[in-house]
Amino acid sequence: MSKEITSREQDYSQWYNDLIIKAGLADYSAVRGCMVIKPYGFALWENIQSQLDKMFKETGHQNAYFPLFVPKSLFEAEEKNAEGFAKECAIVTHYRLKSDPENKGKLIVDPEAKLEEELVVRPTSEAIIWSTYKGWIQSYRDLPILINQWANVVRWEMRTRLFLRTTEFLWQEGHTAHATKKEAEEETVQMLNVYAEFAETYMAMPVVKGVKTENERFAGAVDTYCIEALMQDGKALQAGTSHFLGQNFAKAFDVKFADKENKLDYVWATSWGVSTRLIGGLVMAHSDDDGLILPPKLAPLQVVIVPIYKGDDQKQLIDEKVNALLKELKAAGVRVKYDDSDNNRPGWKFAEYEMKGVPVRIAIGARDLANNVVEVARRDTKEKMSYSIDGLSQNVIQLLEDIQITIFNKAKNFRDEHITKADTWEEFVKLLDEKTGFIAAHWDGTGETEDKIKELAKATIRCIPLDNQQEEGKCILTGKPSSQRVLFARAY
Repeated sequence: MSKEITSREQDYSQWYNDLIIKAGLADYSAVRGCMVIKPYGFALWENIQSQLDKMFKETGHQNAYFPLFVPKSLFEAEEKNAEGFAKECAIVTHYRLKSDPENKGKLIVDPEAKLEEELVVRPTSEAIIWSTYKGWIQSYRDLPILINQWANVVRWEMRTRLFLRTTEFLWQEGHTAHATKKEAEEETVQMLNVYAEFAETYMAMPVVKGVKTENERFAGAVDTYCIEALMQDGKALQAGTSHFLGQNFAKAFDVKFADKENKLDYVWATSWGVSTRLIGGLVMAHSDDDGLILPPKLAPLQVVIVPIYKGDDQKQLIDEKVNALLKELKAAGVRVKYDDSDNNRPGWKFAEYEMKGVPVRIAIGARDLANNVVEVARRDTKEKMSYSIDGLSQNVIQLLEDIQITIFNKAKNFRDEHITKADTWEEFVKLLDEKTGFIAAHWDGTGETEDKIKELAKATIRCIPLDNQQEEGKCILTGKPSSQRVLFARAY
């Protein structure tokens, strides 16, 4: 199969699809709108999951698991949440198939096996979790509950794209219960900061921390906080959300607790989540026309060593030197592979690992061995260097750290250069059409104006940045007074 991929300039969308398939991250499945995550893609997700899970546990959270199915009556209990997800729900109505003798024995739904109550396949777990919390919480002594689950969810999407938007996807969802509003609000912001730290430190992807407008808020939330990233085509990607749910779900499920004065009150709640769309963000934020560029901290494979030799004698000498190096690198925690297979030539291997975004490639041949050096190539800049074999492992570790920082700085410079102010409607539309990225513009604060801008320009308010400066101005559409700029963009 050809390793060529469509260029970003020619067709960014096709470039993305080509890259996901040819780098071996995922494949299309027999189920419309769903994907198969291949081993290389799943290894990337495992690294994301592992680091996030560690960060969750460091902030006091524990993992649990709740059912995939939600009784329809429970799903309907919090009206705004049910309404918000109603159009995306998959419903289980029957529990058995039977053979149809009139149609060559093909299987049909058994009409006698209808469920007494229909089950919603979880699009999100607030309903099933809060119906459970009702039995767990009686007193302030039972609080806080700090639970996360790693799971799959189903949202029946009409337009799907690998990793970015699929009918079924993997994610984590945190669901916490608190005795006070203040505690719940602090939890919401704390988890937003965890997501931002993860995105920037591990994904090397700069993000804007902000709060969503009422129109863009999670269904059933009082406030939704988010991290927004900018992709290379100028579109935004919502990379994570953290919701302050107030007492909405506690009231819907009658979850009360006795406080220290023995007075009953409703519990305060949060929920927060990120999903496998982070992999899509990782691909689009860093990669180029030759394949993936992965940050070393998350790359399934950080270093690959490729031998170049003629005959078994040369191969044996290289093997001895490389095996010692492998021990050093693995002892230092480096994810390294020695690709000494004879199925493909070195040039093919170089192209393959470039496509897969392996941060560092080391080539070693007989002449290199004689000179006690290796050729080292870094994936991000394509730069090639000659390193001494002595002390190589330490130099490689330092190089990985440098690549991580360089990738982040490049993405941050791109993001910062693509936040543009617009003061008029004409300027706003022109900037959108030029795919300039985030547009900082004044908005009059009404949902009606927000909807109208979305209808006319196909752009949404991505967030109101948490560090926003107050600035008097006029709304780009209505001319009404505004006290601050917000970030608009077209988005995934």
